[in-house]
Amino acid sequence: MSDLQKYKKKQLQDAEFKAEYERTRPEFEIMRALVDARISQHMTQKELAEKSGVRQSNISRIENGTCSPTIATLEALANGMGKKLIVSFE
Repeated sequence: MSDLQKYKKKQLQDAEFKAEYERTRPEFEIMRALVDARISQHMTQKELAEKSGVRQSNISRIENGTCSPTIATLEALANGMGKKLIVSFE
């Protein structure tokens, strides 16, 4: 287990931290999914911008968590990578 994983596990024992972590988890999952999908396609942000029609600066903001994308933006990004956007409720 990495130091980061150990730290996270310890912090999640704090109820306030855990509540905030759970509140923001979907945003981080979107960010991680976008980065992972883009990298798996061997694409830079610039290349994805060209193929999706979404500005590179917007892709950067989505990936670093300073912007919450719309479903339409996520769909354009998925299309730009030749992928399909799937949303689920668990």
